Amino acid sequence: MAPLIQDLFGTKDIFSFQGDGYVRFALATVIFFYGGWPFLRGLQSELKKKQPGMMTLIALAISVAYLYSSAVVFGLEGKIFFWELATLIDIMLLGHWIEMRSVMGASAALEELVKLMPSEAHRLREDGSIHWSPLFWV
Repeated sequence: MAPLIQDLFGTKDIFSFQGDGYVRFALATVIFFYGGWPFLRGLQSELKKKQPGMMTLIALAISVAYLYSSAVVFGLEGKIFFWELATLIDIMLLGHWIEMRSVMGASAALEELVKLMPSEAHRLREDGSIHWSPLFWV
């Protein structure tokens, strides 16, 4: 329903109707709160620690896009950025999922490496004898 996409595909006459801005607002509200929830929760966590980071940046971007576009739907002069909001949330969720998947994979690989470590080590003394001692980190 985004005007940009309707112009691109030439379907503006088919999908445009009176009040379509309110429908886009409703859809964007669902996307903002459901899809943006991990970033909004991350914003809260980062601000509580007083260490703003990537979640703060993403939450700020999606919040500004949502609030500004909502104000435009309800009377403010300007452009609506609901399409950009949805695209940003989708791309950031995809990146977040890829990052979490790689972190979990690395953690699993480290756990497997730890299983390969011996529980005892041998130390070669100066006289040539071997002394067995337990490893402290196992």
